[in-house]
Amino acid sequence: MLNKNNNITSQQDNLLPFHEFNNETWAALRADTPMTLSLNDIRRLRGINEKVNIQEVEQIYLPISRLLNLYVAARQELYNATSKFLNNGKKRVPFIIGIAGSVAVGKSTTARILHELLASWDSNIKVELLNTDGFLHPNDWLNKHDLMDKKGFPESYDRAALLQFLFDIKAGKPNVKAPIYSHLTYDVVPNEYVNYDQPDILIVEGLNVLQSGVLPKSGEAISYISDYFDFSIFIDADEDMIGKWYVDRFLGFRQTAFADPNSYFHKYASLNDEEAVTTGKAIWKNINRKNLRENILPTRPRADLILKKSSNHLIEKILLRKI
Repeated sequence: MLNKNNNITSQQDNLLPFHEFNNETWAALRADTPMTLSLNDIRRLRGINEKVNIQEVEQIYLPISRLLNLYVAARQELYNATSKFLNNGKKRVPFIIGIAGSVAVGKSTTARILHELLASWDSNIKVELLNTDGFLHPNDWLNKHDLMDKKGFPESYDRAALLQFLFDIKAGKPNVKAPIYSHLTYDVVPNEYVNYDQPDILIVEGLNVLQSGVLPKSGEAISYISDYFDFSIFIDADEDMIGKWYVDRFLGFRQTAFADPNSYFHKYASLNDEEAVTTGKAIWKNINRKNLRENILPTRPRADLILKKSSNHLIEKILLRKI
């Protein structure tokens, strides 16, 4: 049933840590947030097999954009209060948004759309996007440590380098460098970097960015990636649906990315449909589904906003953490 604010509720609603909405009730929270993306923009931003359309951007992403605008403004007020207390004029720190979820669930599309929407608020606001793939260990390192079959698992990332990057960004340092990852070669590009120069908003997208972990028994201080986030989003869907999307994407890559002779996965380009489906299902089951179950899905409750997708790849339910 609906409460007086049009939120979807149950008898136990007051005991849950999240407000729950369907897309119609969430869409009403857009208020007067302007639509700044065209149909061509959406086609450019969405990934392979993604179904996001104008209606979904208006119903789902514009209210998120408005919510984030309010959060950033509130954080600025908090900064002003702290600055007044400290009697200094130090530049405010960047607002960092984390986006997590499984392979093939649509994290990158969500990140790109939000990047475009947030950047349209004000021409003086610098919004930048980071995909954490650049912080994967190089393939040589993964092979040496027998982790190539666990690429994308937490242990396959250079966690120290990623934490240092976020520390420097949050500290307001200029010209912070992040390594570049090539999906063509399936590896980190040696000695090539992207420069991040004091963004006002940074969107960090990756599989395991909300993961915490077991505290060291020695009492040593330890940081987590999510410690640097001001707001976090988890893209969610039923496991079987994500597996189907992964296989569908794998099939599509045969005519696109895999077709390039320089592609790490070029060996899959010549597979027929039956062989490709079998191979895609095996990769999903042995690597990506395992990572989802063991490392990604357990972090879902830590998100501030959960976007639940239906079988048509469109968002059908929104969960917003209570404050």
